[in-house]
Amino acid sequence: MRSIRDDRTTRAVIRDEALRLFSADGPEKVTVRQIAAAAGISPGLVAHHFGSKQGLRQEVDQYVLDFFGAMLGELTGGGGAELLDPESGAVSLSEAFARHLPDDSPLPAYVRRLLLSDSDAGRLLFRRLFEATTATLDGMAAAGLVAPGRDPAMRAAFLLANDLALFLLRDRLTEVLGMDPLSPEGVTRWSPEMLSIYAGGLTATPPPQQPQPQPPGDAP
Repeated sequence: MRSIRDDRTTRAVIRDEALRLFSADGPEKVTVRQIAAAAGISPGLVAHHFGSKQGLRQEVDQYVLDFFGAMLGELTGGGGAELLDPESGAVSLSEAFARHLPDDSPLPAYVRRLLLSDSDAGRLLFRRLFEATTATLDGMAAAGLVAPGRDPAMRAAFLLANDLALFLLRDRLTEVLGMDPLSPEGVTRWSPEMLSIYAGGLTATPPPQQPQPQPPGDAP
């Protein structure tokens, strides 16, 4: 049996292992026995805490919704400054989320599955992301930082669709770019191009690339 050596409860351990397995293989393919083995407990304990795999899946969905809800509140609390800040390079929800998540987090993969699923949780998450994008653009338009456009709702939907492409197409983008677009290196490479297009369109001259600092002893 499992000996818990960290601060998480058995319930949290089961939830976290389910999230990891659901992200990798999909909720439909993962069994209660696999989740129990990953958590180091008996299958009966999964049923004891969650009733069924469906109950556990609902718990995982709610955990992800709560996590993103809290992060959205933090990111948009300052009127969206962090979401469109040339100094920090954070120019989208996806990039801002990537900066707040550890590299090995299963959340991006699970969010992809959730958004593409025909589920209440997926629809609720997308609506929350859309509302956050709309609120951010409204606040920035009121501050004179961006133009509201003829159709603010469509503009918000367009920007959100572009943002979520990093999550939804992460594997394919990694293949063609040679790096994970949600990694620190990928975000550093992605941000200037996105910001240039948003600021001036495809015909705009990109800003000059900043020279990278050289390690000591490598200077000419």
